[in-house]
Amino acid sequence: MSSPSYLELYERGELEERAEKLAELSSPCTLCPHRCQVDRTSGKLGICGSPLEARVNSTFAHFGEEAPLVGRLGSGTIFFCGCNLRCKFCQNWEISQGLDPGHALSSEELASLMIDLQRQGCHNINFVTPTHYIHAIVSALVIAASRGLSVPLVYNCGGYENLEVLACLDGMFDIYMPDAKFYDDDIAARFLKAKDYGTRAREALLAMHAQVGDLEIGSGGIATRGMLIRHLVMPEGLAGTAQWAAWIARELSPDSYVNIMDQYRPCHSAVGDEQIGRLPTYAELHSVVEQARAAGLNGRGFLAPL
Repeated sequence: MSSPSYLELYERGELEERAEKLAELSSPCTLCPHRCQVDRTSGKLGICGSPLEARVNSTFAHFGEEAPLVGRLGSGTIFFCGCNLRCKFCQNWEISQGLDPGHALSSEELASLMIDLQRQGCHNINFVTPTHYIHAIVSALVIAASRGLSVPLVYNCGGYENLEVLACLDGMFDIYMPDAKFYDDDIAARFLKAKDYGTRAREALLAMHAQVGDLEIGSGGIATRGMLIRHLVMPEGLAGTAQWAAWIARELSPDSYVNIMDQYRPCHSAVGDEQIGRLPTYAELHSVVEQARAAGLNGRGFLAPL
């Protein structure tokens, strides 16, 4: 098994250079497509509601992620507070939208979390909602690599990413796990704080796939490299499953690993909404699976809720 790609960057001294570049992008902040340009060094907050120093809600060996990440010993999850999408239906809205401020961590402390998860035997380090703290993550990664971190890294995000930032991450993250939420920008604008979500997400998925390709599974059924896409089924077909499936099969690969998820339930501001205030029906769930197959996803990594 080959070493994670970030170790080569560390040995060349390039990992530290990337950390410095990302720090420059963090204030005035242009880390995500919102480009709020707030001065986070003075404590100002942008749409994500996040300070400059990373804030973490929890860290643990996660056994509820996709099977290729979990294996026998779990995915080493670091769950960050805040989010640049602020979905109206977020199931973790207390964490993502500011009610739970989490714990402020220095680069040293964040690096120690990574090392501790590796010592527990976790198969990877899984950064959940990392976009707005990527400067802090990469700074901590430099320290963790110097202390012997050697497991793959997972970039577990909402899909709303800055292409300049993704270019900085090239050769650093072994596994990208983006959401593919709403295909249509106008629909996204109603339910997210991102009126261009579909357009920006497609650009980001193309960039991620160009870096790591389709998901590769190693010994023990554990993912070693590649992209895993999550798509949540919404009521009334609002997420655009057929469009996403056709686009993924055509522009990325028919072998793409896509998890079509049936976990939607009305939460936060979705409760009482005329469109998303209910569960998807059985017929809706069944139809999106058929749509994905008809669009050309060949089932190599295709997961379905039924």
